[in-house]
Amino acid sequence: MSAIRIRLAEARDDTAVGELLVRAFVTSYAQKMPLVQVSEQRKADLRAVAAKRAMARVWVAERDERGARVIGTIAAWAIGAEGSEAWLPGAIDLRHLAVDASAKGYGVSAMLIEVAEGWARAQGAKTVCLHVRRGVTGVRRLYESRGYVSDPKGDLDLLPDVYLEALYRAL
Repeated sequence: MSAIRIRLAEARDDTAVGELLVRAFVTSYAQKMPLVQVSEQRKADLRAVAAKRAMARVWVAERDERGARVIGTIAAWAIGAEGSEAWLPGAIDLRHLAVDASAKGYGVSAMLIEVAEGWARAQGAKTVCLHVRRGVTGVRRLYESRGYVSDPKGDLDLLPDVYLEALYRAL
């Protein structure tokens, strides 16, 4: 694989990031959790990258293969930012980690998480909060391998659509 670069997302990335999120979340759910139905509203929310960039920091991972191509993304909401789902004081909210299927196994997720956590430290955050859909064990293992632990106090019960389990990590 050619070199991978992490940078802040720009307006020119919005479509690529939105489609990556839809592919990563919807396709992954369809394969691993066939009973999960993803609504058109959820897809629209995933594609609303410009609105997300207005509230949060969004990064992309790209590789240069005859022109830069977005292969991953992650977003972080600052302490107390509008739209943050962080439940602990002084925490940033980490969301929307996605990596293109062609880039799995190259450490892209780890690179994106490290950049977001580094930014959180620079912002003075003491903790990173995030949510994982109940039943998505692979992603949960990824975060747990990085020291994230469960905190049911932060769980989000949005049933019948989704139940999100809370994880956090002290920085």
